[in-house]
Amino acid sequence: MPYILLVDDEPNIVMSLEFLMRKNGYQVGIARNGTEALAAINQTPYDLVLLDVMMPDVDGYQVCRQLRQRPDRAATKVIFLSAKSQPTDVQKGYEAGADLYIPKPFSTRQLMQKVRELLGA
Repeated sequence: MPYILLVDDEPNIVMSLEFLMRKNGYQVGIARNGTEALAAINQTPYDLVLLDVMMPDVDGYQVCRQLRQRPDRAATKVIFLSAKSQPTDVQKGYEAGADLYIPKPFSTRQLMQKVRELLGA
């Protein structure tokens, strides 16, 4: 069963994403900021990280870059979910190593489709 890490400082988003992912049969870990996300990634080889960009401490770009520097986490997929949807923001996300960049607000159906595609399900 794939293991997904949700990283967002918005409790409502975390709750709705957690419900959605569990309903679709995934295991879920939660981090409320970049520091928690990095600690979680150190402990657990997640299959996929759903990552917010704008967070108060360590931003999503930094989390993604640090994840990509770890050979033992090479298989982890990263999807940015962000309200920052300017082309420069999106480009920065891909440069940081994202597999996908989805602007908020997003459709949950579209998100699940992309998650399944990336996890090869």
